Amino acid sequence: PPSRILPPLLLLLLLLLLAPGRTAPCSPPQPNATHFVCTEPTLSTFPAGLPPTTLAVSVEFTALATLLPTALAGLPRLQELHLSSNRLATLPEPVLRPVPTLRVLDLTDNLLADLPAGIFTTTGHLQHLVLRGNRLRVLQPAWFRHLPHLQWLDLAANTLTEVPPAIFHPLSSLHSLDLSHNRLATLAPGALAGLQVLERLDLEGNQLGTLLPAVFTPVPALRLLFLQDNKLQALPTGIFVPLRHLRVLDLSGNRLQALELPPSTALDLDISGNPWACECPLLALLRRAAPQLTASHNTLCASPAHRRGQEVAAVSRAGDTGC
Repeated sequence: PPSRILPPLLLLLLLLLLAPGRTAPCSPPQPNATHFVCTEPTLSTFPAGLPPTTLAVSVEFTALATLLPTALAGLPRLQELHLSSNRLATLPEPVLRPVPTLRVLDLTDNLLADLPAGIFTTTGHLQHLVLRGNRLRVLQPAWFRHLPHLQWLDLAANTLTEVPPAIFHPLSSLHSLDLSHNRLATLAPGALAGLQVLERLDLEGNQLGTLLPAVFTPVPALRLLFLQDNKLQALPTGIFVPLRHLRVLDLSGNRLQALELPPSTALDLDISGNPWACECPLLALLRRAAPQLTASHNTLCASPAHRRGQEVAAVSRAGDTGC
């Protein structure tokens, strides 16, 4: 009868409610612990009571939608803060003030459309800043004014439409800049100004139709440049001449018919998925520079008619091109 079934069900429910981790998801670690990790999907408030010895906090894949201005108070030694894949739409401007030693901040895949102007004023030791997968529309110069030690900046997969001139100029230590999968149609003059030690630049998956001739002059240390899946129809003469250390160049998936190359002697080059004009300028350039072509089977001639569909590399190697 029902009267005999109900008590065991109630007992089971009571045991589940009292089980460890059920009453307080992601309970604080032991005193003197240095790392805290929480991936509880139901968590909606930032955990309190973390020990002052904490060096790294990871609260990811939760329902966290807000942070109190004092959320990080009492964590003076914190060096890494990972808050990816939550529901954060805003951040309070003072939230990072209690953690001046912060080195890594990861805010991947949240709902941030903007950041307070002074949010990074006190995080001068920050080295890695990841803002990918948010809803940022406009870059604010104030964000980058106090980050002289930043080495890695990831702004991919937002909705950025422009890079203001000299906005990254204070980032004198930056080695990697990821602006891929935004809505950039061009790069303003001086967009990369100040990035003297930049080695990796990712502009994949934007809407770049043209590039200015001197756009890469401020980044002479560049080693990896990703321009694939844009709308580039032509490259200015000499655009890559300043990039004497370039080792990887990806121009695949654009609308290019003619090619420009850097002066590098050892270049991995992907130019697949473009409608190449297999005529003397292109063929002679490839023969002279002899880059290592990636995806050569998808690097095909679109013109002239008698070479349409042939592999560019094979045509370039052939001795009967008349070039």
